[in-house]
Amino acid sequence: MAKAIRLVLLGAPGAGKGTQAKLLQEKFAAPQISTGDILRKAVADQTALGKQAADFMNRGALVPDDLIINIVGERLAADDCKQGFILDGFPRTIPQAESLDATLKRMGQPLNCVLSVRVPHAEIVERLSGRRTCRKCGALFHITFDPPRAQGVCDKCGGELFQRDDDQEATIKKRLDVYESQTAPLASYYAKQGLLREVDGVGTIDEIRTRVYAALGDLVQ
Repeated sequence: MAKAIRLVLLGAPGAGKGTQAKLLQEKFAAPQISTGDILRKAVADQTALGKQAADFMNRGALVPDDLIINIVGERLAADDCKQGFILDGFPRTIPQAESLDATLKRMGQPLNCVLSVRVPHAEIVERLSGRRTCRKCGALFHITFDPPRAQGVCDKCGGELFQRDDDQEATIKKRLDVYESQTAPLASYYAKQGLLREVDGVGTIDEIRTRVYAALGDLVQ
């Protein structure tokens, strides 16, 4: 029987964190928590913290770390997190990680694992730059891995396929540069705490899932 898991998932944009997070959510019956999702929900629900965040977002400003930490802490205090949680895409920086550690220590729920999904940048550029989206129905295709039957035409509705701005190669490389400078150092931060486990993120979803379970080892038993 799987133990309670309190996990942070690390990995560059396009490394496949979201896919593995959903599989882990099913395995451990622990919620996948994305800061983007809970931030949007807090704003939509007009919670006190959500209203504060909305003030920054409406001005096009970054939401401060302390406010994000408070929103994350509020989410982690929910009943469904008592048996564990999977943080996907947070923390992004060392200061955020330090604040998260302090919050979880106060809650008596320290992390018991940090999993880093490693994928070469060239592979990530190929994965993301090859994506095409339907303008009409939003269906996703990939020019290499999942091409449409007719080039540039959606199989589902016949709509035009296009490449989103954030899937342009230059944009992807900028995102990867930001990740390397701000988020990649978290691997060393968590390694010093003895929490870091790493897996190769290249391969099929099932192959990567097998590696993830092997890396989690004692937590999966």
